[in-house]
Amino acid sequence: MLKNRIMPLVCLIILLLTMSACGGTSEKNSQQDTVQPSSEVTDAPETENLTRTITHLKGEAIVPVNIERIVVLSAAYIDHLLTIGEKPYGVNVEVRYGGDYLPYLSSQLDGVQLVGSADSPNLEAIVALEPDVILVESRTADEVYAQLEKIAPTIVLGTEWLEYEDDTTYWTKDLLKVAELYDKVDLAKEKIAELEAKTAEASETIKKLDQKKLAYVRVREKNLQIYAGKGHPTNTLLYHDLGFLPTGLTPEEQRADLSLEVVPDLDADYIVMEVDPNGRENLNSMNQSALWGKVPAVQNEKVYETDSFWLFKGWGVIGRGQIVDDVLKMIE
Repeated sequence: MLKNRIMPLVCLIILLLTMSACGGTSEKNSQQDTVQPSSEVTDAPETENLTRTITHLKGEAIVPVNIERIVVLSAAYIDHLLTIGEKPYGVNVEVRYGGDYLPYLSSQLDGVQLVGSADSPNLEAIVALEPDVILVESRTADEVYAQLEKIAPTIVLGTEWLEYEDDTTYWTKDLLKVAELYDKVDLAKEKIAELEAKTAEASETIKKLDQKKLAYVRVREKNLQIYAGKGHPTNTLLYHDLGFLPTGLTPEEQRADLSLEVVPDLDADYIVMEVDPNGRENLNSMNQSALWGKVPAVQNEKVYETDSFWLFKGWGVIGRGQIVDDVLKMIE
């Protein structure tokens, strides 16, 4: 009888021990499943929904921390993005230069969508790209900012050069603002410093020249113009940063027309010449003129025709670096 009473009790104890062991294992597994994902979140925080606020000429814009699709309506801002290692998703074209990528940046823009010109952006094309952010110049914003802002947060940059008076580093301000979008301000500053070092080295070479008066001219369809010593970052790169001397006919702040009658007074040792697409016939006439032949740079065959993009290149690190390279080749 005692045996019959003990056996059920033993079975009950065994059952309870088994259930306790299973419960412990289940609880342990449950704890492991909970802790592991928590550890992963700590190591790789979620940033998809994070934003930052950017101040610009039209106020403030809230943009994603991780920008994947940025549309750019300025050649300068394309240069800025590529300088910090970011590729735009859509870019403007320059109608007067064939309506395509600017040649000096084209090798880095393969596959980037075209969205019209800065003056007449293709709003439908921009909408189709579903951009995270749009970058525009102030002159573009005056016309279409309200429409662009409905598509995506729109950052408005750019101010007229003369408002900055003698600040020759003013062109860097927009680069630093673009870098702020990607939290790459330190990288942008490094790129600026590298360019400054390269420019300073080139200026030492130019200082050693016995004759270094330079005229930066533009041949248009029916007239010849000379650029000023200020008024544009390309001009200040030549005369301030690199150290060329302006000629007696070089205006101070605004470009001016040069008639053939005054051309013999152009005391330029070097001429940097930009020729408009419709200016070739005018250039041919100049080359046949005895008056043009009296200019020292013409006599000494020191006329350097640019690729017509120096006015764009002067706004960015990549472009300015290429101008410095061209100048060194010119004076060799």
